[in-house]
Amino acid sequence: MDLRISNCNNFFKIKGILNKNSLEVFQNEFNNIFEKVNNLTISIQDIESMDRYGVNALAALHNEAIQKNKSLSIIGLGCKDLYNHFKAENAA
Repeated sequence: MDLRISNCNNFFKIKGILNKNSLEVFQNEFNNIFEKVNNLTISIQDIESMDRYGVNALAALHNEAIQKNKSLSIIGLGCKDLYNHFKAENAA
């Protein structure tokens, strides 16, 4: 399944596979997003799988939110690799 991103206001729902091949779709959707919104919620509930490129893309979005003092919420029981990445960041 390809990557599909739908949104309503500041709530984005990601569905499919977030990997190196679909990274451009993700980056195009969220490029300069914090110039437009102060609060952003992303649901990863329907992500089937995610490779390290997808994890890094979400981590980069998280870092951008911190740098610009914006609010980013990632919700859903998506990919275990993503949770492990952020868990390791907090422990370090």
